[in-house]
Amino acid sequence: MAHQAGGQRPAPRPAPATPEVQAYLEDYTAFLEAVPFPSLVVDHRWDVVLTNGAFRTLFRGVGPHPTAMPADNFLRFVLFHPDASAVLGEHESSWCLPMLAHFAATLERHGRDPVLQAVRRDIAQDPIMEAAYRQGLPHWIRAVGAEAVEHDGAVRPLHHPDPRWGTTECRIVVETPKSLAELGFTRWTLVLREPRRTPLRPARPRRAATHLRVVPTPPR
Repeated sequence: MAHQAGGQRPAPRPAPATPEVQAYLEDYTAFLEAVPFPSLVVDHRWDVVLTNGAFRTLFRGVGPHPTAMPADNFLRFVLFHPDASAVLGEHESSWCLPMLAHFAATLERHGRDPVLQAVRRDIAQDPIMEAAYRQGLPHWIRAVGAEAVEHDGAVRPLHHPDPRWGTTECRIVVETPKSLAELGFTRWTLVLREPRRTPLRPARPRRAATHLRVVPTPPR
């Protein structure tokens, strides 16, 4: 699933400028770098505030994209970057649909947010993705239950560029310490698990056009 979203991504919210907040974020960055697993801090729009070296290593093979780099906005990367499936295993069912579900829930709470509205417009530009959002997503949420919009604790497949990990899985751990919560930030950590003995399905070839196989293609 990939989509060349049009236009430039709206500028992320400026970081708070008080010395206390800046000092906290600098120390939190040092803490994040000591974490051995890919970790990132995002705001409610999935604009990325901080990443660590393990995160950058995981996505080091990702090519350039004007609006959907993983260290800029993680939601846009999952939905729109043509290289996303090369890193995120079972990309459509394990990553795209949960992120779309979370996006839909967030849009209900922050419907006037211009960054989220820009994502919604880019979804609408692609007929397949729009069909997934409008028809496929409600059916999927009914089928899997309320946990569809929760990422914390989910186990999802990955294709790691380091051959020590290779095709493996990660458990998503979502944490919001009090100081981050006051800033509107949340931390995601992808806790890598030992590779399976039975390999997952290989990544599908990269494509420039969107296609969501778990949602029937609408008739032309």
